[in-house]
Amino acid sequence: MGKKAKPSVDKIVKKVNKEFEKTSSQIESLINDALKQFDNLQNQVQEPVRKLLKEVDELRDREMKRFNDEFERRMSEFQELQNNVLERLGIAGKDAKKELKAASDAASAKLAETKPKVKAAAKTAAAKSPAKTGTKTAKKAPARKTPAKPAAKAAKPANKSDLTRVKGIGPATATKMQEAGITSIDQIANPSAADKEKLQAFAKMKGFATLSDEAKKAL
Repeated sequence: MGKKAKPSVDKIVKKVNKEFEKTSSQIESLINDALKQFDNLQNQVQEPVRKLLKEVDELRDREMKRFNDEFERRMSEFQELQNNVLERLGIAGKDAKKELKAASDAASAKLAETKPKVKAAAKTAAAKSPAKTGTKTAKKAPARKTPAKPAAKAAKPANKSDLTRVKGIGPATATKMQEAGITSIDQIANPSAADKEKLQAFAKMKGFATLSDEAKKAL
């Protein structure tokens, strides 16, 4: 019975292999068909895209050409306008030069006419004036002597150590300034670098910004 079963198994294996090959060929055929359909679909998609890109390029070229034409037209109009303005300015400049030259010539002519008249008037005045020789000079009257005024009393020198003479500085503030080393109005009017540092302690007082000017007035 074992010998009889063996051929039947071989037949089954052969049949299975045959069916497997048949199925594999069908699957391969289906895959090939799917690939063909995918290629067709890809071509169908790419064709409109290519067409659209081509139309975009053509539109861009047309717009660029139109823009260049418009730009060149505007530039030519501008150059023409510029040439007209320069031409008018050149004419105006020539006219102004002519007028200036004419005015200069007229002034020179008038000056030439007046020179002989001036010389003649000078000669007439010289002839009418008396000769210097033989003339007597009038005696000068003796000047009256005015009594000398008494010399004014010398003004007392201002007390520069009195800081209260500066507008805005009271007795209390003056005392604080003296304690800080500011003992003269000169140090407020024309402070040195060290004096400026000392005065910064009073920066919050009212009128500090004009304190130097007021000190100069008090000198």
